[in-house]
Formats: sequence, structure tokens, C-alpha cells
Amino acid sequence: MSHRVSRHLRIEVATYDHKIRQFVPGYEAMLNIASAVTAEVKPSHVLDLGSGSGGLSETLLSYPEIGIVELWDIDPEMLEQAQIRLSRYGERVRFKLRSFNDPFPACDAITACISLHHVPSLEEKEALYERTYNALREGGIFVNADAAVPTHGKEKERLYRYWASHLVASGIPEERAWQHFEEWAEEDSYFSLSEELGALSAVGFDAHCVWREGPSAVVIGRR
Repeated sequence: MSHRVSRHLRIEVATYDHKIRQFVPGYEAMLNIASAVTAEVKPSHVLDLGSGSGGLSETLLSYPEIGIVELWDIDPEMLEQAQIRLSRYGERVRFKLRSFNDPFPACDAITACISLHHVPSLEEKEALYERTYNALREGGIFVNADAAVPTHGKEKERLYRYWASHLVASGIPEERAWQHFEEWAEEDSYFSLSEELGALSAVGFDAHCVWREGPSAVVIGRR
């Protein structure tokens, strides 16, 4: 499995934290909500999947009730950025060059932010959710902050218009905004909110959407 953020998003890795705010509606709120609901279970060990430059991990580590945060990513450039960013947290943070397909350790919480849309099919995503459920200890939580967009229909059109408006408001020309969507579609797969919740429920999670803005959503599954 191979993925490079710089190639996929056509950006320099050093600009990621700025660009992701241009690209994703409500990004700051996603981080804050996702970390807050994770902290509620007072996890001693959190696994952050597709951790990127460490944006979500940093907000998780700001909570003293959260113990170790283990960052997984297959992009060495992004993992290096995260190591620099989070160096002050010492033994509370771990870094692993691993993919979603590697076996998960037993843990209290599993999180993901703008990463699981790289899973190409709903069937594969449900299989990932099942492995997530099985890795979590009783009372654990899964938190996924990502886009949730239907594959067709008027709701898809409405959400993409909202998304394009966000990019334009962030300084990206409208024509370029729609080009971004075409480029991202080469690797990204989105599913509706109801499909996401259904896949989580199917493997045993008590699933809910706790926040939504346009295409962006924070979905949780409690074990």
C-alpha cells in the first residue's frame, strides 16, 4: 500500500496544515469535537490511523486524561512532520510507519481524521470497522472525522456545491476547486452518512454522528 500526501493533494508537505484548512470545511471544529469525545472515555492508549502531520494527535495530547497516542501513517514525510510537531510530548507519543491493513493492538480508542476515505469500497470499510471493534477494549470508542458524501443524487450535488463554496471562500478559484475534486477522486472514496453509520452498526458499534458541517462529519462508534 502506497500513498503520498504531497503527490495526492499536489502540495508541499510543509504547507499541509494551511492547505487542509482551505480544503476541508470545519476542519478546526472536527479536531476539537473528535478529541473531546475521545477524551470522555479517558483512554490510556489511543491509536490514530492515518495520522498525517499530527493535527488530531496534538489535540488529543492536550487532554491530560488521555495517555499514550500512537500515530500510524504510511507516508514517511508526514510522519516525520508529526515527530517534529509532537516532540515535546515525549513518552506519551509513539510513531509507526503502518497502514490500515496492519493488525491493530488492543487499545481504548481508535481515531482517524481525513484519512479513511482512502478505503476504496464500503465492504472494505466495514471490514476495517470490524477489526477496529475487535481491537477496542470494552467501553472503548472509535472516532472518525471525515467527509461523508453519497455516491450519487441531489444530496451529493448539494454537498459538493457547499464544499466548492468553502474552497472559494478560502481563496481558491471556483474552477480550480472543481479540479481539486476530480484529482482527489483518483484515490478518495466517500459514502453517505447513513452508509457510514450502517457499516459501524453492522459490526456491533453503537454508532452516532456527533457533528456535521456540509460534507464534513464526526462519526463515533461506542463498544
